[in-house]
Amino acid sequence: MSKEENNFEKAKQGPVVKPSPSKTRITIRVDTDILNWFRDQVHRRGGGNYQTLINEALREYTNLKDSDLEKTVRKVIREELKVLSK
Repeated sequence: MSKEENNFEKAKQGPVVKPSPSKTRITIRVDTDILNWFRDQVHRRGGGNYQTLINEALREYTNLKDSDLEKTVRKVIREELKVLSK
């Protein structure tokens, strides 16, 4: 190898692909069996990222919870409207 091939004067440090600005890096502790389940799911799908899969599962869960809240609010409003119309 020539010296030109090993010249790192203009090299940049850090990740090759910059993370999305909508993502936040955190450190959490997850039960080993849960982590292994997500890793296994990624393996069964033929590849991917288990962290992305965890994020998708959390998003789906929060959307379900938001939906439950909406249903509850609608139910309360209907009940209140019945009381007011009497």
